[in-house]
Amino acid sequence: MNENEQEQIKTLPWFGIPKLIPYVKPYRRKIILMVSLGILSSVADAVFPLFNRYALDHFVAEKTLQGLGFFCVLFVVLLVLQSIDNYISTYLGGQVEMGIDRDLRNAAFNHLQTLSFSYFNQNNVGYIHARVMSDSGKIGELVAWHMMDFVWNFSYIIGVLVMMLAINTRLSLFILMLLPPAVLLISFFQKKMVVLNRKIREINSTITGDFNEGITGAKQIKTLVVEDRMQTDFEKDTEEYRRTAVHATHYSAMFRSLVTLMSSAALAIVLWEGGIITQQGVIMIGTLSVFMTYALGMMEPVQSIIATISGVIAIQVNIERLTKLLETESDVADRPEVTAVYGDTFHPKKENWEPLLGDVEFRDVSFHYPDGEEMVLEHFSLKVPQGTSVAIVGETGAGKSTLVNLVCRFYEPTEGTVLIDGKDVRDRSQLWLHSSIGYVLQTPHLFSGTVRENLCYGRENATDEEILEALRLVSADKVVDRMENGLDSEIGEGGGNLSTGEKQLLSFARALLADPKILVLDEATSSIDTVTEKAIQDAIGTVIKGRTSFMIAHRLSTIVHADMILLVHDGRIIERGTHAELMQQRGEYYKLYTRQYIELESRRSFEV
Repeated sequence: MNENEQEQIKTLPWFGIPKLIPYVKPYRRKIILMVSLGILSSVADAVFPLFNRYALDHFVAEKTLQGLGFFCVLFVVLLVLQSIDNYISTYLGGQVEMGIDRDLRNAAFNHLQTLSFSYFNQNNVGYIHARVMSDSGKIGELVAWHMMDFVWNFSYIIGVLVMMLAINTRLSLFILMLLPPAVLLISFFQKKMVVLNRKIREINSTITGDFNEGITGAKQIKTLVVEDRMQTDFEKDTEEYRRTAVHATHYSAMFRSLVTLMSSAALAIVLWEGGIITQQGVIMIGTLSVFMTYALGMMEPVQSIIATISGVIAIQVNIERLTKLLETESDVADRPEVTAVYGDTFHPKKENWEPLLGDVEFRDVSFHYPDGEEMVLEHFSLKVPQGTSVAIVGETGAGKSTLVNLVCRFYEPTEGTVLIDGKDVRDRSQLWLHSSIGYVLQTPHLFSGTVRENLCYGRENATDEEILEALRLVSADKVVDRMENGLDSEIGEGGGNLSTGEKQLLSFARALLADPKILVLDEATSSIDTVTEKAIQDAIGTVIKGRTSFMIAHRLSTIVHADMILLVHDGRIIERGTHAELMQQRGEYYKLYTRQYIELESRRSFEV
C-alpha cells in the first residue's frame, strides 16, 4: 500500500461505504434476515448462562429433580433453534459474499471493456488484476462477515449488560469499570497489529515479485551471471519478512495475553465481590455462576468489535480503488445520440449499421497522448481511397502506430477530424468501426483453447472449410497439419504450445477470417523467418485486394509493392509515393532502404 492510499485511510475512513449501496441493494432482504438471525443468536448466547443459574439454584441448591425433564427439553430446543439459526445465517452470508463479489467483478470487467487504450497504458496489468480479483473479494467479505461479526458481538454485549444490570446492579458496575481501559488497550494493540500485518503483505508482494522474476527471467539471469545478486536480494526480502512477522507475533502474543488478563481480572472481581455478597445472602450461587460466565466472555466480543472496525477501515482503500475503476470514464466514448442509433458495446443495433467501404481521411489532425503533452502528430492530412494499401515507415516514436490507432479510434484526435467513408468517426459507434477492422499486432496474442476456437474469434459462425481456407492463404495450414488434433488442438495459455512465428500465422488467419474492410498490420511479419515471410507476402498481396490496408513495417523489403508509402518523421509525412518513386527521389527513404539492403546482404554473406 503506497503513502497516498494510507493517507486515504486516515482522512476518509468511511467515504467509500455509500458507493457500495448499488451493489448491496439487491441483497438487502438477505442482509436484513442475516442481521435479524445474528441478533437472535447473540440473545440466545446471552440467555444460556441463565440455564446454569436455574440449574444450580433449583436442582443443586434445593436438591430436587422436579421439572428436570421440561428444563432439558427447553434447553435442547433452544440449542437446536440456535443451530438452525447459525446454519441459515452462515448460508445467507456465503450467498451475499459470493453474490457481491461476482457482481463487482462482472461490473469491473465489463467496464474495462469500454475503456480506451490510454487507461491500460497508464495502469499496469497487476494493478488492474488486483482491483478486479482481490478488492472485490474483500468487499464481499466485508459486507457479509465483518458486518455479521459486528452485529453479533455488539448485540451480545448489549444483551449481557442488560442481563447483568437486571440481575445485580452493584456487581455489574464493578465489571463495567474494566471496559474503558480494556477498550483503550485493545485499540492500541489492534492498531499496531494492523500496521504490521499491512507491512507483512507489502513485503510478501515484493517476495512474490522477486520469485516471479527469478522464474520468468531465468534465461537472462543465467546469461548475465547475476544469480548471486538475485539470491542476495531475495534473502534480504525474506529476512525483512521474518523480522516483521516476528514483531507482529510479539504484539499478537501480548494482545492475547492482555485479553486473557482482562478476562481474568473481571473474573477475579466477580469472585471477590460476588463471594462477599453471596455469603451475605444477597445473591445465590447460580447468580454468581452467571456473572462468572459473563465476565469471562465479555472481553472477546469487545476485541472482535475493535478488530472489525479496524478491518473495515483497512478495506476502505479496496473500496476506493475498485469504485475509482468503475467511475473511470473512457477517453473514447460514443455520444448518447450515437448510442441511441447504433447501440453500445454490449447491446449493438446492427440493423442500423451502414456497410463500411474503407475510405479513410485525416483532416488537419493533431494529437498527443492523454498522459503526455508533446504533440505526436501536428496538422496532419491524408486521404486514403478505398482499397489502397498504405505502408508507414519511420523511426521509433515517429508516429507510425499513432496513425492506425486513430484510424481504429483507439484514441480521439486532439484537434482535427478522422473520417471513414466521408463521415466523422465520432458520428458512428466504436463497435461498428471495430467490427470491420482486422488488426495483426507485432506481438501476437492467442487465447487459451483450441485452434478452432481462436480463429472463430474472427467470425463466430465460420465453417471448417472457411477456417481452412484462411489458414491456407497465410500458409498456416502447415502449422495445423503438424498438430496432433488439427483444429481441435489445444494451444495453451497465450498460445504457449506454439512458437512466436506460428502464433503470428494463426493471428493472420484469424484477422482474415473476419473479412475486414480495413486491415492493419503492425510490424506483423517481424516475428516470422525469411522463408515464412515470403509465403506471407504472397498471401498478403492476395488478401489486401479490395481492402484498405495500413502496414507498419520495419523491414522495408516487405512493403515495396504498397500503393502508397509514407515516411513519417516527428509526426509529419516528409515523403510519400510508391517504392519506385521514392527510390528515384533519392531522399530519406532511399537512404533507409539502401542501408537495410546492405545490412541484409552482409548478413546473408556471413551466413553463407
